Amino acid sequence: MDIRVLAVGDVAGEAGVDFLCRRLPALRREHDIHFTVVCGENAAFHGLLPAQADAIFAAGADVITMGNHTWGKRQIVKYMEGCPYLLRPANYPDQAPGRGWGVFDGPRGLRLRVVDLIGRVGMDPNFDSPFTKMDQILKEGGADLTLVDFHAEATSEKGAMAWYLDGRVQALWGTHTHVPTADCQVLPQGLGFVTDLGMTGPAQSVIGSRPEQAINLFLGGMPQRFEPAPGPCKLNAVLFQIDAAAKRCVGVERVDL
Repeated sequence: MDIRVLAVGDVAGEAGVDFLCRRLPALRREHDIHFTVVCGENAAFHGLLPAQADAIFAAGADVITMGNHTWGKRQIVKYMEGCPYLLRPANYPDQAPGRGWGVFDGPRGLRLRVVDLIGRVGMDPNFDSPFTKMDQILKEGGADLTLVDFHAEATSEKGAMAWYLDGRVQALWGTHTHVPTADCQVLPQGLGFVTDLGMTGPAQSVIGSRPEQAINLFLGGMPQRFEPAPGPCKLNAVLFQIDAAAKRCVGVERVDL
């Protein structure tokens, strides 16, 4: 029995939320998707608002993951504590609100564990090790299949995590850099992997921001608050096909709009 999991790249800005809401339902039908995970930490450009989370769930997300902008909008804290389907990185300090992973109902009675992790290379080194945190989570049991969103800056850290977990989880994808990668693959022991999903939001931008603001930054201009770029949007996603009986990923392909 195969199941089809869609992982959607970082939603950037209100335009990204709107584009996701218009296009995700048809995308799920077209590809016969059984379970959908969306990275939502940039929906408010730095953070996620409760109304945006509601909209993303209504569009078809089964789980929303977060990252380094988890606390960008403080309004999400209370929402997160009451919503088991909204995850923040599991290797945040133990006192952080919310939860970093969960086991959810999948198709045909399957139990799907979704884990949200954050990297440490080029990020905040005070996070717990995502590698040892993942070891702890996997000891919990109670799931048939495991899916991991690794929100990290360094491609090497994402790749190392994939090889570290090969044979123990079924799919791992990278988020955070907003640039889609062309390395969809299945590792030898059955883990489906892609270094970065990309993003859902303004296509004519610098990782979602107005290009002139990014140029100003690199030319040493005055600091300014980054804003979403105007114009047409795109949706970056990856489809993982998993053989549930064999507990192996059997196919990984980009599904970009």
